[in-house]
Amino acid sequence: MCLAIPMRLVERRDFEGEVELNGVRRKISLMLLPEAEVGEFVLVHAGYAIGKLDEEEARQTIELLEELARASGEGPA
Repeated sequence: MCLAIPMRLVERRDFEGEVELNGVRRKISLMLLPEAEVGEFVLVHAGYAIGKLDEEEARQTIELLEELARASGEGPA
């Protein structure tokens, strides 16, 4: 099973970007999604942006992932 995490693109330089979620930042490749713009939410998998989604869809997905983490005992209480 593959998992992609929605993160907001906060910086970009050509085909490299930096994304953020809950204060955590990661450098990613934008080679598969060159049209991504700063401020948009992108789906990040294995260090690559693989898709875009709107803010509401990103928020709902993040909430579901947090709920799953809590249920498995992996996330914040």
